Amino acid sequence: MGLDASRLIKAASGFPLPPGIHFSYGTAGFRADGSILDCVVFRAGIVAALRSLNTGSTIGLMITASHNPIQDNGVKIADPNGDMLSQEWEPFAESLANESNLENVVQVVEDFMQKNGVFKVSASSGKVLLARDTRPSGGRLLDAAKQGVEAIAGVSAEVIGVLTTPQLHWMVRATNRGVGASEHDYYSQISSGFKCIVDMIPMRKNLASPSELVIVDGANGVGAMKLSGLQAIIPNVQLNVRNCGSEGGILNELVGADYVQKERKFPQNFGHASDLTKIQKSEDAEGITLRLLDGDKILTLLAIFIQKHLQELRSEVHWLSSVNFGVVQTAYANGASTKFLKENLGVEVVLTPTGVKHLHHKAAQYDIGIYFEANGHGTVLFKEEFFAVLTKTAPSEFRTEAAYKAARLLLAISDVVNQAIGDAFSVLFLVESALQYMNWTIQDWDAIYKDLPSRQLKVQDRAVLRTTNSETKVTHPQGLQSAIDMEVAKVTCGRAFVRPSGTEDVVRVYAEAATQDEADCLARGVAIHVHNLAQGVGLPP
Repeated sequence: MGLDASRLIKAASGFPLPPGIHFSYGTAGFRADGSILDCVVFRAGIVAALRSLNTGSTIGLMITASHNPIQDNGVKIADPNGDMLSQEWEPFAESLANESNLENVVQVVEDFMQKNGVFKVSASSGKVLLARDTRPSGGRLLDAAKQGVEAIAGVSAEVIGVLTTPQLHWMVRATNRGVGASEHDYYSQISSGFKCIVDMIPMRKNLASPSELVIVDGANGVGAMKLSGLQAIIPNVQLNVRNCGSEGGILNELVGADYVQKERKFPQNFGHASDLTKIQKSEDAEGITLRLLDGDKILTLLAIFIQKHLQELRSEVHWLSSVNFGVVQTAYANGASTKFLKENLGVEVVLTPTGVKHLHHKAAQYDIGIYFEANGHGTVLFKEEFFAVLTKTAPSEFRTEAAYKAARLLLAISDVVNQAIGDAFSVLFLVESALQYMNWTIQDWDAIYKDLPSRQLKVQDRAVLRTTNSETKVTHPQGLQSAIDMEVAKVTCGRAFVRPSGTEDVVRVYAEAATQDEADCLARGVAIHVHNLAQGVGLPP
């Protein structure tokens, strides 16, 4: 099968490229104001269609801009395993998205196909699953994506409709594994895994009530809509979903995980005195203060939970003694969490550059790998070979009941987590099951370790900055790293790094120290050096 050039040109002519704009494909796919994305989304559909033919698998395409304001939108592509588009295809996606000449669009596609042998090893037909979130521009862009997919002969576009991004990634993975891949199947898998964990909770005298209220910020988006599907089939947790968008709330405006994590403020409709079951009242000020249990705290809780049962298996089942378990973080992870994982748990911790695609790839190298960014993006991965061993091992082959129970619990965890991508729904129920199983309160969880105070700043113009060692060290411009080291030496428990942003034309500055004042001073000092040595054109106030 070859490329039908006339078919492609005819379809592409309806989606002209807006002039004077360059689109970049990164961890978040393509993102921009929703009003200018029709052409880019159409061409992303072409990329997804070719990827489907090349892999002989179902591919996913999601219209979303996650935490961005409501006027923005974007598009990202899910590979056969449900993870992000292969990095080898990103330059092609970007080149195609920015080609202004229609004839050259065909040439870009043909050159890539020839160079990578797309049709030499491809299937005769393909399929792309399409979904979107609730943004106003989503319906129009979904249609553009559909037309892009269908511009490639032999590839069909299946429009699923409104989903969360993790739901689409999960469906792509499930489809290619030949198991149930509907939205109902998604809810059922999380529910069955959660119920299995809860059913194995040890009998205790002072066991907390299994019916626990969890207050959820729906961020006025798709998550609020979809949580009802889980609530209906998980009786052990009562959900109180706020910011559902039904009372005039605007998507991601003063709400959402990104807002809370960056601003350190309660989302709208939170922080009332009635919420004190989940937060703590300040002893030195009136009102309620925010205690944020971020991605680092989530990762640490899950590491404790999983390691406990993995150790039981390692000690009792000889062929599982060599199972490796690792944790993957970025430089943004709070230093206190990394220290706890290494020194208190004895877990292997590795760093990767910022971006889920880097974390996911590294975590997949372990039999059990956990990764989370500080902002809460993350999941748990089980290597297929390890999962198969647990599944196929007969109960009689476990020397003790405790070892058998540990194996069942790990299998249940693998059902709750979304192994395609980080998923707030699955993480919510995995955290809740871990807390119930260990009989921990929110305060117990928060007390695992005390975060070192930190501060993040931005300095404009990222062009000249180069980094190494998972973005923790600067290689260019010369002298900047030594200047950073000098600032770090001035404070107690200091750590700082700078990196070019992947989403904005800025240099991001991160600093942490023993006190907030020291962290603030360290961040400011480093920002000044970036401004002076890396051609910065503006300093934060």
